[in-house]
Amino acid sequence: MSESGEQDTVQPKSWLQAIKIYRQPRVLAMLFLGFSAGLPLLLVFGTLSGWLAREGIDKSTIGHVSWVALLYGLKFIWSPLVDHLKLPLLYHTFGQRRSWMLLAQVGIISGLLLMAGTDPHTQLTLLVYAALLVAFSSATQDIAIDAWRIEAMPVEAQGAMAATYQTGYRLGMLLAGGGTFTIAYYASWPVAYSVLAMCMVLGIITTLIITEPEHVISRNTWKQEEKVIHFLEGSAHLPKNLQSIYAWFIGAVVCPFTDFFIRNGKYALIILLFIGLFRISDITMGIMANPLYVDIGYSDLQIGLVTKTIGPIITILGAIVGGILVMRYGMMKILLLGAFLVMATNLLFAILAILPADTLYLAMVIGADNLSGGLAGSAFIAYLSSLTNRAYTATQYALFSSLMLLPAKFIGGFSGDIVDAYGFVPFFIYTASMGFPAILLILYLIRYPASKEETR
Repeated sequence: MSESGEQDTVQPKSWLQAIKIYRQPRVLAMLFLGFSAGLPLLLVFGTLSGWLAREGIDKSTIGHVSWVALLYGLKFIWSPLVDHLKLPLLYHTFGQRRSWMLLAQVGIISGLLLMAGTDPHTQLTLLVYAALLVAFSSATQDIAIDAWRIEAMPVEAQGAMAATYQTGYRLGMLLAGGGTFTIAYYASWPVAYSVLAMCMVLGIITTLIITEPEHVISRNTWKQEEKVIHFLEGSAHLPKNLQSIYAWFIGAVVCPFTDFFIRNGKYALIILLFIGLFRISDITMGIMANPLYVDIGYSDLQIGLVTKTIGPIITILGAIVGGILVMRYGMMKILLLGAFLVMATNLLFAILAILPADTLYLAMVIGADNLSGGLAGSAFIAYLSSLTNRAYTATQYALFSSLMLLPAKFIGGFSGDIVDAYGFVPFFIYTASMGFPAILLILYLIRYPASKEETR
């Protein structure tokens, strides 16, 4: 199904081999790169909304400001630049992936410090521009880190890479959420954002320590590049500058997309359909989770303790377990297990909706949901990584991750209408049923794997 289409034909590893993968330096590095990726997100989304609310900014304005986070879903637009554009000075010293990481990390720190130096009452426009700089730089960092992760280790190690990445990402989000509010409580919001900006130095140090991965170009990719050569030969009448622009566009933008369809043949649309459907169930459910807790009668303390403290810890545990299981049993089997678990935990929320408010009930359901989400996340990230051609890693993975989120976010926008019309119990049964198509597609992909001829 990919350039590494025989992804699950690798001999299963022993438990000891599966666990020892976490001792690999590049796997450990993903913990810190994940932290660097997870930290900026809330600082331009939920945490920023909290800051503006504390400053008395009206809710409609806060809602409009939150749109800066849409840049994360649009990163596929400039991902070809991260794949192919060589940054002056930085490229020859750090290589393609690390140079873009460093540039993005400097942009994040600069944007956060600029946000810290603004007054939301008198400089709201400047604050929004600074937040846009953070969001754009953060999304760019995500593109570069994902490309480095895929190229740095073989396919069978991507489950462990995804697990450590998720662990670091959650830790970064914890600091950007609860940590920022705590610092703001004891000091001020500008101080909090300045401290978090300095925490991004950890990402820079990691980028300086790690090595640039080998950039391997497959035989099939050379055939793609020949298209650019043929174009240049057939467009000699055009001005040279225009030839260069067209050639770059074909090589950097067109080839990554045509490459995916050429490698995967008749399975390409099935794979894309599966990517778009896999997370619809849990994302749609998650939108109505907090309203459910409030409706049942849980206090803010109970919700905060369980969902913001215990939940992320269980997610990290699930991610690590998922990485081990992928290494031990293979990617597709654990992807199927994760899809079943996600669907089952949706049904647990339907049961929670008819139970009285009890912290134990909430903790059990949140724990099961986060454990399954972490496990499924490791397998799914590994699967998406296996689909990329390493000649177009950044572009193709950015496309896959955007496709993963955009349909789910769109359909999830109607979740409140369904709850208003039918109530919480039918809603969570409905979200659980949304997991069936993804399960059927996984079974199909397991039953009819693409042959080497089709994938190569």
